[in-house]
Amino acid sequence: MGKFVNRLWPLGAVVVIGLLGYLWWNQGERPPSHLQGQEQELEKVKSWRQSFSDSDLDLLARVVRAEAQGEPYDGQVAVAAVILNRINHPEFPNTIPGVVYEPLAFSVVANGEVNKPANDSAVQAAHCALNGLDPSGGALYFYNPAKARSSWIYSRPVIKTIGDHVFAS
Repeated sequence: MGKFVNRLWPLGAVVVIGLLGYLWWNQGERPPSHLQGQEQELEKVKSWRQSFSDSDLDLLARVVRAEAQGEPYDGQVAVAAVILNRINHPEFPNTIPGVVYEPLAFSVVANGEVNKPANDSAVQAAHCALNGLDPSGGALYFYNPAKARSSWIYSRPVIKTIGDHVFAS
């Protein structure tokens, strides 16, 4: 039996060393324990973002360009956020196209401005809003007081003003 153990010992040592080497080599693939919760949050964000298509992003960015061109960047993000806030509100359609093309919702749809391509700033603003940034403070409406013709919009409670736009609930 002693000869048998003496022959297996080197094999056991190789297996143990190989196993330790494998564990050491792959330790970088696991997140540190303090990041495991963040990894789960990242997966939630990824799955939420995947519910919007490239055409949704393009439409959102085109609305931002049409409605907020020349406005501060925060104002552009806020315009995109208003559209996303509407998606999550029960009184509005639950898709970007549904919100944008809702009758009389956006003047840029009626005048065709929404059909022009988005610029880089509008695309970035749309991405920021899709990633959860909302400088509007949860607003469902926005308007430019110098251009708004509807007396109804002025009845909405104002949340804040960014640039030339008033954001309201």
